[in-house]
Amino acid sequence: VVDLLFQTILHPLCVRYPASVKYRRCFLTELIKKHESTTAEPLDELYDTLADILNKEESTHCYKNYLLPTGESITLSEDVAIVSQGTTGLVTWDAALHLAEWAIENSAVFSNRTVLELGSGIGFTGIAIAKACNPKAYIFSDYHPSVLKQLTENICLNGFVLEPATTNHIEIQSQGQKVEVMNCQKTKLTVAELDWGSVTEKQLVDLQPDVIIAADVVYDPEITLALIGLLQKLSTSRADGKPPEVYIAFTVRNPNTYHHFKAELDKIGIRWQIIPAHKNNIFICDLQSNVTILQLLI
Repeated sequence: VVDLLFQTILHPLCVRYPASVKYRRCFLTELIKKHESTTAEPLDELYDTLADILNKEESTHCYKNYLLPTGESITLSEDVAIVSQGTTGLVTWDAALHLAEWAIENSAVFSNRTVLELGSGIGFTGIAIAKACNPKAYIFSDYHPSVLKQLTENICLNGFVLEPATTNHIEIQSQGQKVEVMNCQKTKLTVAELDWGSVTEKQLVDLQPDVIIAADVVYDPEITLALIGLLQKLSTSRADGKPPEVYIAFTVRNPNTYHHFKAELDKIGIRWQIIPAHKNNIFICDLQSNVTILQLLI
């Protein structure tokens, strides 16, 4: 039990980047219950740790830590609330975890290619791909100012270094500006402010993706139409005339929304196919969530 305690709540990574107070309290309470159900002697370490957590105030932010198959970690600063500051983009959703698992299992799709992620949120999928799939370039994109700020901070948190004097630009620069990032593998990373409904020709020309991905962006009919419109524009904006590969992952919460998305694709002649489920579950997520990955042939 002591070993378990030091591999979880008291692990150096979790001490430096702690989970929410509520989560740690619940976890430790369950651990103590299980220990007390045995005939073993009480452990001071358990009660001392719980006392320390009970003295902490709840925060609106917490950290979540994930381990890649390589042993590398991904650490994200997230909001505790699902909806915060008028957006759902400040937490990691299951579709992002599933898309990252599929990407790691199919790394050849991303290796040495330019990847554009639409609706990156706080960055989990992109950071996982940047660390595990060796893309030539990776473009994170979103539109909400708070999401862009948190996304940029999480990129830095995971060992990617922003170029000098760009850290705060994402908060104050106008639409379409980018923040240049370089990591130790020389993958070029950028954070782009991208409004699907008013994207400019210059933005499209600057992007030039080989692969486009998105997770949990198909949840509203109006947004769906803007997404499809953007994909149409991106399909004709590459200098070599070759359309990018497109992969969209989403949790099917409302079947009508899912069917509407496919119907709109059919209406304008964009073919689609369901990607077979990946074999390995790397990250802890809701096993009951109905996540589908579609490849769009634009």
